Amino acid sequence: SCIQKTDRDGYFLVGSNHAQTKHRVLKIDRTEPKDLAIIDDKHVYNQQELRELLGRLDLGNRTKMGQKGSSGLSRAVSAYGIVGFVRFLEGYYLVLITKRRKMADIGGHSIYKIEDTNMIYIPNDSVRVTHPDEARYVRIFQNVDLSSNFYFSYSYDLSHSLQYNLTLLHSPCDPGTVEEVHTRSSRQQDSFDIFEDEGLPTQVFHGLQSEPYAKYVWNGKLLERVKDTVHPDWLMYIIHGFCGQSKLLIYGRPVHVTLIARRSSKFAGTRFLKRGANCEGDVANEVETEQIIHDASVMSFTAGSYSSYVQVRGSVPLYWSQDISTMMPKPPIRLDQADPYAHVAALHFDQMLQRFGSPIIILNLVKKREKRKHEKILSEELFPAVINLNQFLPPEHCIDYIAWDMARYTKSKLYNVLDRLSMIAENVVKRTGFFINRSDFFCHTLRPDERWGDLGGSLTSSGRVQTGVLRTNCVDCLDRTNTAQFMVGKCALAYQLYALGMIDKPKLQFDTDCVRLFEELYEDHGDTLSLQYGGSQLVHRVKTYRKIAPWTQHSKDIMQTLSRYYSNAFSDADRQDAINLFLQVYQPSESKPHLWELPTDFYLHQRNSMACVLTPNPCCVFLSSYTYWWSEGILSYLPLPYDEVPCEENMKKVGVRRVNRYDESIDTYTEFFKPYELTSFDDTFCIAMTNSARELMPKTVGVDPSPFTVRKPEETGKSAVIGAKSSKEETVVQRKTAASAPPPPSEEQISSSSEDDSEDDRDDDGSVSQRSTPVKLLTESGESVLTYIQHEFSICFIFHLSLLSLSLSSVPVSCFTTDSIYEVSSPQVDRDNREVFEGHVLTGLGQVRSLCREDILMYREYIKNRYM
Repeated sequence: SCIQKTDRDGYFLVGSNHAQTKHRVLKIDRTEPKDLAIIDDKHVYNQQELRELLGRLDLGNRTKMGQKGSSGLSRAVSAYGIVGFVRFLEGYYLVLITKRRKMADIGGHSIYKIEDTNMIYIPNDSVRVTHPDEARYVRIFQNVDLSSNFYFSYSYDLSHSLQYNLTLLHSPCDPGTVEEVHTRSSRQQDSFDIFEDEGLPTQVFHGLQSEPYAKYVWNGKLLERVKDTVHPDWLMYIIHGFCGQSKLLIYGRPVHVTLIARRSSKFAGTRFLKRGANCEGDVANEVETEQIIHDASVMSFTAGSYSSYVQVRGSVPLYWSQDISTMMPKPPIRLDQADPYAHVAALHFDQMLQRFGSPIIILNLVKKREKRKHEKILSEELFPAVINLNQFLPPEHCIDYIAWDMARYTKSKLYNVLDRLSMIAENVVKRTGFFINRSDFFCHTLRPDERWGDLGGSLTSSGRVQTGVLRTNCVDCLDRTNTAQFMVGKCALAYQLYALGMIDKPKLQFDTDCVRLFEELYEDHGDTLSLQYGGSQLVHRVKTYRKIAPWTQHSKDIMQTLSRYYSNAFSDADRQDAINLFLQVYQPSESKPHLWELPTDFYLHQRNSMACVLTPNPCCVFLSSYTYWWSEGILSYLPLPYDEVPCEENMKKVGVRRVNRYDESIDTYTEFFKPYELTSFDDTFCIAMTNSARELMPKTVGVDPSPFTVRKPEETGKSAVIGAKSSKEETVVQRKTAASAPPPPSEEQISSSSEDDSEDDRDDDGSVSQRSTPVKLLTESGESVLTYIQHEFSICFIFHLSLLSLSLSSVPVSCFTTDSIYEVSSPQVDRDNREVFEGHVLTGLGQVRSLCREDILMYREYIKNRYM
């Protein structure tokens, strides 16, 4: 948290950890009219030291000593982080995050969405130098809505993929160059240590911290001014795009499906104003989409099972644009510059080889046959460019080019678009593989699948690594691209679930609860990206290409088309100016024209213009050779991505930090569960997910609650109505065997339930976190009795029922005949857990057991962190 206190001469920013035990202080000078003066003493304060510091500041800044009610310090605002510092024509502004919302959780690391921000002018009114155009620049800057799809995390690097972040943990480091995280003051060093005579050493761990990937960071320029001045703990990088998480319950086993889309901050803009690529190889509408699947029953990265798959979308990497002055729905495509040696394409694919490795697979979905050449122009230029680049690459690392006219196939009644896409997806996933942080299960040996043996990627000692990536594009990279990415993601999801031991074959069918949930997540993802780039939601969805969309969808498609046309014609120019100003592509100055006076922003994004030739710009990127067009060192490590190789150059970007064992920067348990404060279960265990299986699971699921069972469209949870049943117990079973069903009703509710339950029963309180699963018990007489095992907050509490003279049934819940992992069986409690439980019982009776060495160590660290 970041709390701001102010006096007449400066702002004091107090940053605190979650436990409010460690604090840092920044001072911002308010007497400078146009410069930014920040003082960071790099010291970590405890509560007592901070209280004394603020007390001295308050006393020293009182206007009249002894006057009641006067104060030298006053709290201005409470915030959750700093977006950055920005200056237009007057002084600097401070941008703070004042509201946030938790969107996802990955390995105990929380991902937040910015809900609201506050922009504070730093200089005093007495030194402020006013400018008549300042207010207009502020309005343009605020046109970038920071409360719309901007995300951040305190402990997880969102600019990198999960594969990069977890691979980094296994990279070798040099403990000799270690940064001490916490600097002790002389007062702390001279303090009395109550454990000094016990000879217990402080346990030290080494943590790794990497630099963010600049392409996907949107506030990098806003923090550039203070990056080298303040401690890295103050720097918080945000991404723009989409983040959503859904929960899939497989026979009570929670599996989280997370979708993260990172929009590139290079050559960023709106639909018709940003097309093709710039001179540095950055393309328009470039988005990296990552789907993360993990078993939510185990939280940590080290002990849990995590899998991810990455794919990319982006405009065709050529110099091309569309003239919007004609006010046409589809302006003609024109090639702006001749590029016979594929210079810009080489720069773009060089970036991809460095980040993803090989193979790079291009899926080009633009039209091939047209009465008047429009989209075909791009294919006729891209294909020769790829051929030209491939002749210099080794054959095993060549760029694959797949051209398929998706629009033509859609109009034909003889072809199924999604069947063709599924064939392409199967081929792509087999070639690139995916990331998983654990080795294969034994069940893959027991039940081998022929498709699993052909899987690509790279095998490591701890699992698999994705090598290469699929790059999908159409003209806009919106509707067709999102459907193609969904089909590839669906194929990868099947392989990921198979690798995690959740299904027996790496294949998923449509009209299952799992695929419906994944489809809704991808449609939210597509709508969000389409609004950011095109100004409207998706026009053509997965149901449109499956040809099962209702007739009302056509009118919605027409409205979305009109909305997109209106946005492109009237509001895109203002949005483009706001993006250019926010990303500091344009920096205001009194010596150059204003932003709204520029006829075009072409020269802002194309740095190799004539001005660069006359006065060479060090930021310009040029190829050293047209034949060896890749960066040095990349080819020797292929198919592995160069960015993930622990070479000397990459290890320079990684910082090693020595931390205490119980320090919260590496203690995920303390950060997530917060044992030092009173919390509620709902706040700790529940996340406001965009989708959940409860909305999709039908009421008539009966004895098969599997999310992989194919269901009829009318059986979905959103349209199903509970049918008439002869037995009340059967009605209860049908209502409660859904994977995400509400808590079981009480006896009064069961007795009062009728056969014609309404749909209102389905949509109970969405925040309910209890789950129930029916278990069949056999009495001594052989009669079957239905009872419920409560699943509360995804933690299953199974009570021993031997005192009731009941035995658990040996009928397996799983539909896999050779699988025993899901059978209902008595829990086996190991010796360690029994000792912990017996210790709690003895403590409750007042008989405390003797403390061991681990207990003394833990208590010692608690005392030091809390009070010393």
